Amino acid sequence: MIQKYPIGIQDFGELRRGGYVYIDKTPHIFRLIDQGKYYFLSRPRRFGKSLLLSTMKEIFLGNQQLFKGLWIEDKIDWQRKSPVIHLSFAQVDTRDRSLTDSLSDQLVKIAANFGLTLQAPTLKEKHAELIEKIYKKEGQVAILIDEYDKPIIDFLGQDELPIALENRDILKSFYSVVKDLDPYIRFFFLTGVSRFSKVSIFSDLNNLNDISVTGLYATLLGYTQSELEHYFDREIDMMAQNEGISRSEMLEKIRTWYNGYLWGGKETVYNPFSTLSLMQKGEFANYWFVTGTPTFLVKKLREKFTYNLEEVELSEIQLGNFQVENVDEMALLFQTGYLTIREKFGSTYVLGYPNEEVRHALLEWMLADFSHYRSVHGVIFNMVRYLKSRNYEQFQDALNTLLANIPYEQFMERYEAFYHAIFFMAFSLMQTYTQTEVQTAKGRIDVVVHTPDAFFVIEFKVNGSAAEALAQIKTKGYHQKYLHQNREVVLIGLGCAEKEVKEMQIEVV
Repeated sequence: MIQKYPIGIQDFGELRRGGYVYIDKTPHIFRLIDQGKYYFLSRPRRFGKSLLLSTMKEIFLGNQQLFKGLWIEDKIDWQRKSPVIHLSFAQVDTRDRSLTDSLSDQLVKIAANFGLTLQAPTLKEKHAELIEKIYKKEGQVAILIDEYDKPIIDFLGQDELPIALENRDILKSFYSVVKDLDPYIRFFFLTGVSRFSKVSIFSDLNNLNDISVTGLYATLLGYTQSELEHYFDREIDMMAQNEGISRSEMLEKIRTWYNGYLWGGKETVYNPFSTLSLMQKGEFANYWFVTGTPTFLVKKLREKFTYNLEEVELSEIQLGNFQVENVDEMALLFQTGYLTIREKFGSTYVLGYPNEEVRHALLEWMLADFSHYRSVHGVIFNMVRYLKSRNYEQFQDALNTLLANIPYEQFMERYEAFYHAIFFMAFSLMQTYTQTEVQTAKGRIDVVVHTPDAFFVIEFKVNGSAAEALAQIKTKGYHQKYLHQNREVVLIGLGCAEKEVKEMQIEVV
């Protein structure tokens, strides 16, 4: 029987009643409910946050029939039910109305669902009134808040920053009532993409347990390796058969494309949206990346001329918080899922791309933005093709295509840095064919390109000649490690000036 994949389904009841595949996360959920009360979780978009809250909601409402066959089915007292305030800021209109008015209306609607009316004049007082009245009518309340940060991150662009700041202050006041209402609350869970500073939003909610990078809950969202192989066993075998490769080779390919996210602990997880899309379509593609364009982030990277994201170091403080007034683009790249934790040394985290899907797509997006060239995919494909066929003139033309559209004044402001940025991203996009900035005992090689029959060792000089670049390769012996491997070794020197690769010299060893 072919499985049904819950792509885009965020309602746990709909998922279970519809017979969709569900990766059982209820052991984690049980631990959360059993061992604590106030939680905060940050995860990227389309990682299952909304489904997680919907699952919790059904547990608190006591809908045991939805959990038949799941781990939690016989682990809790289903008779202990709790009323639920389930608030998603995705439903709060902040574009056409003020956050205060729109959020106030949401509270009124929630109250109406309980047969209650709210009379308090301010948003903060309405929030407190809602919790207190529900408690008096039905008992301790479970409060589940989704996308709490949407009213802020939707306005992080420079022109709209005052709105983000205003919304931040409104949310700070909104959440400030929660701590004083502790006797009325059974459980509080807040989730979103960003981890804004507790000082800026949650200063009055200092009992909030941030589990975003806690090893115990690192696999709460996303799929582990064992979950992937257990729930999608048949699909993996079918894809391996279709591609004519072994099961282990197919598992490695899936891992390379979609695994790699680490939020504490040692076990990485797969992107759930991309994994489900792969299982449904049987084809590898950039599923998650194309669902949200990181325009604001790429603009910030271009402004600061940041393009090498292979090994980014951040302190624990930087990783965990950022201020609305001064967004740390690296922290935001981590929180939005474009970077993940690779290593930790003391209080310093080393970040990098989680997988090939994100790495390739973000590099392509950044290169298009930096070069002002709309679609770089064809250019990169041709660069590989030209090197394989030893068509060096067209290879040079392809590099110049990426430089040609950059506005002259903008290029001249960061003259040498622009060459490094464009070449670094372009060659990095050649995937397994390329290593950039390769360290040797005598220096750093700009680029080494691998093809089945050759190694291309490439060095470029800005305001220098191709002959100088070629001489540096030979003088420092950059090519030595690639000799005697039954492949041709080609040395390429590039001379760059005035926004162009002016000349090229080639020597075959």
